[in-house]
Amino acid sequence: MEVWHYWAIVALLLVVGEILTSGFAMICLALGAVAGAIAAATGAVLEAQLIWFAVATLVAFLAVRPILKKLSKVDEVPTNADALIGRRAVVSEDINPTIGTGRVAIDGDDWKAESEDDQPIEKGTRVVVVSRESIILTVKKQ
Repeated sequence: MEVWHYWAIVALLLVVGEILTSGFAMICLALGAVAGAIAAATGAVLEAQLIWFAVATLVAFLAVRPILKKLSKVDEVPTNADALIGRRAVVSEDINPTIGTGRVAIDGDDWKAESEDDQPIEKGTRVVVVSRESIILTVKKQ
C-alpha cells in the first residue's frame, strides 16, 4: 500500500467517527486527512503531507465547522421544559404578582407561573407560555 492509502483510511475512519458522535470535530480532521492523501498522491514528502494535513484541518475548524454547527441547529426541536414555550395552559391558582402566587396547568402538570405584564390573572383563564426561567413559567392571556 502507498502512503496516500493510509491517509484515505484515516479519513474514512474519521468520517465514521463523526457519524457516531456530534460536534463536527472529526470531520475537520477527516478533511485534513484528505488533504494529506492528496499531497501524498502527488509525491510530496512526509513533512509536506503533515503540513497540508495541519493547514487543511485548521481551515476546516475555522471555516467549515461553524457553518456546519449553524446549519445543524436549524431543525433543533425544543425538549423538556423548553417545549412548553408557546403552549396553551389554564391558570390553576390566581396569578398575583403583588404576593408572588400563581400556577398554571399544562397536560396535567402544575407549574409555578407569573404574568408577562405583571397584571393579575384569575383562576380558569386560558394563557400562553411565553418564556421559562428555571421552573417558573411566564404567561400571557390569550
